[in-house]
Amino acid sequence: MSTPPRRQVLGAAAGITTAAVLPLSTATPAHAAQPADRRPGPWASVPDPVPVPLDALYDNDGIDTASARGGDFDGSGYTFPGEELAAGPVEVDGIPFVFPSSAAGAKNNVVALGQRIELPKGRYLSAHFLTAGSYGNASGAATVHYADGSTTTASLGGADWYSAGGSLSASYRYTPDGAKDAHSVGIGTAEVWIDPQREATALTLPVTNSPQPNKASLHVFALSLQPVAQGRALVLRNARSTNSLMDSTGAQSVEATVVNAGTVPILAEDGVSVAVEVPGARTVDPARVRRLSSGEQARVRVGIRNRRGVVPGTVQDGSVTVTGRGARATSQRSRLKLGVADYLPTEASLSGHQAPYWFQDAKFGIFIHWGVYSVPAWSPVGKQYAEWYWNHMQDPANAVYAYHRQTYGEDFAYDDFIPRFTAEKFDPRAWVELFRDAGAQYHVLTSKHHEGFALWDTKVSDRNAVKMGPGRDLVKELFDASRRYAPELHRGLYFSMPEWFNPDNPWMGHAPRNPYTHQPVPYTGYTAGKDFVRDYQAPQMLELIHGYDPELIWCDIGGANDSLHVLAEYFNHAKNRARPIDVTVDDRSGIAFHDFTTPEYTTYENTVVAKWESSRGLDPFSYGYNQATPDDAYMTAEEVVRSLVDIVSKNGNFLLDIGPRADGTIPEIMQTRLRETGRWLRTNGEAIYATTYWSRMAQLGDDLRFTVRPDDAFYIHSLAEPGAKLRVEAPVPVRGGDKITLLGHDRPLSWTTSKGALLIDVPEAARRAGRYVWVFKVDWRP
Repeated sequence: MSTPPRRQVLGAAAGITTAAVLPLSTATPAHAAQPADRRPGPWASVPDPVPVPLDALYDNDGIDTASARGGDFDGSGYTFPGEELAAGPVEVDGIPFVFPSSAAGAKNNVVALGQRIELPKGRYLSAHFLTAGSYGNASGAATVHYADGSTTTASLGGADWYSAGGSLSASYRYTPDGAKDAHSVGIGTAEVWIDPQREATALTLPVTNSPQPNKASLHVFALSLQPVAQGRALVLRNARSTNSLMDSTGAQSVEATVVNAGTVPILAEDGVSVAVEVPGARTVDPARVRRLSSGEQARVRVGIRNRRGVVPGTVQDGSVTVTGRGARATSQRSRLKLGVADYLPTEASLSGHQAPYWFQDAKFGIFIHWGVYSVPAWSPVGKQYAEWYWNHMQDPANAVYAYHRQTYGEDFAYDDFIPRFTAEKFDPRAWVELFRDAGAQYHVLTSKHHEGFALWDTKVSDRNAVKMGPGRDLVKELFDASRRYAPELHRGLYFSMPEWFNPDNPWMGHAPRNPYTHQPVPYTGYTAGKDFVRDYQAPQMLELIHGYDPELIWCDIGGANDSLHVLAEYFNHAKNRARPIDVTVDDRSGIAFHDFTTPEYTTYENTVVAKWESSRGLDPFSYGYNQATPDDAYMTAEEVVRSLVDIVSKNGNFLLDIGPRADGTIPEIMQTRLRETGRWLRTNGEAIYATTYWSRMAQLGDDLRFTVRPDDAFYIHSLAEPGAKLRVEAPVPVRGGDKITLLGHDRPLSWTTSKGALLIDVPEAARRAGRYVWVFKVDWRP
């Protein structure tokens, strides 16, 4: 739909089968989560969430069934399948909702156009929504109204139903003519903070667009309110076992979300601890919560180990329990899988995998687009991807078609560029030391782009950098240098699933040909006659997995694949090594399973709890090197840093791309920008690496962003240079005795609070110490 063309996921319309997503993948009936078991003592009971009926406001029918047609979710006639989205009570991400009806003609969602929702008068911590966007991510400012006439605002959004999946997933959608489009669609959760000190009476939705093609609309399906508990109170959500290992002990991780649902902040002296009680395993690494203000939440990790004789993958009923002040505060029953069994080539088995903790903590990576396209390296600046040169050549209306004829002549085939891809000045040590100096934590090299030219010594085709062009295994050289000279960096590989003109399965519908005469030309180095997936694509991926040990595989495009088997082998190979490594894969391998989503040249406007990574080039609109781009058109260091801060505040990673030249040199302007970014990170990196998003809000206005180092510090990022006094009108978790500093300036700053706002005095010397983004640290340590 609105996805940029380079990284769209091929679907059934292109004649390629897309794997199904399990219906209601993380949802269970509301009655499945029993009320917490609390002992008498210092902990108050937490009221159950309150569903708010929206029937009177529903104005869109976005759900159809085979027998009940007539809906139009997105303005183009597409709808959710009611067969996989049952009406009634449902629990999503730990919150009970009432999901609307899919009966014929029934309206079942509200298109956000500024409607006012009357709330049961009361004091609440938060409003939870089931939302989705049509034709892109959609969001805007929601307003909470209070009995005293005051208001607060917060962003409310929904991810694109077509590209982001969601907590409620369906494996297909209905087309306007009633057919099934085998592409998963989804509905997610969103949260708006409410001031528990005031009595809430109403909520006004943002103003987005009426459903129509190519305009983003926000759809709201359900709303539930979380009342505040008076006193000291905690509640658990989403307690579950994972296949991830704790960084410190290597123990299996059990995750849970701890919510401060009371009016009293949780402090270190409360001694709050989280542990797991389950037959067959023991807690070896309990989690601790040392600071959690009213309404805040923290995702915690508890390490467990199987007892002797317990087979990995054994499932047991257990509980995750929170204690503090000498008593049990809350607990949640959960079915827990003990230990990590080998992965099977099924969606259900792969779904147990998630983005490893190193990836969640890394935040900043370097993407490298380098291939035969780096030879012509041309496209109109800021208009299209230069690495798509060969495909652009095919279109007489594209500027590349005329440029190639004028510059190289009609008889100069794309593959004639291969001998000019020399890599003669490629210095892998200099590359990885540059990435390290930029403050990156990982790098991702294009092992093979859509042109089908492999940068490693692949055995299934001579179309590679060892047999042709450079005569070198470029992947091996980069990885060897990374291991030797920058071992702290994690190593990843990009891999295009299809190839534009591969004779055995051409993505663009035809084998290589002269774009001016349409006469066939060779696919240099490749012998046709293979089963594209079985004999070529899957073996190449397995070569990379077994021969190079990438910690990240960044698949692209999707389409025909054997990803279930390949990824099961990838995960098993990584975990069963003599020295196991944690690996990860993106959402473009052609199946529903993924560890993280990948918006490009764009970001999400709100916090997305499911892990994501935004990528873009330093170039205004190209990943591969574009010789036409002037230096002053590249991102400035300020733009890089501001993008990084914005993305990290919303739970994302930033994969920033560079495009080396064909000889292996990295343009000086790119090197300069990376080193400038690294200098900022050397001062401010503690507010980026190993942080998490603030559960209350990602940003305040255009200029303030927030991150949290759990139990350690809270960070306020000012994207604009502050004046003599910084005013933060948000419930910043600061208490008397906390120290506030500006990173890069050693002296503590004076601060006070007034009418719910934090006021920080910022002397001129402190302002001068900052650059690009000014980071204020609220230090919680005693």
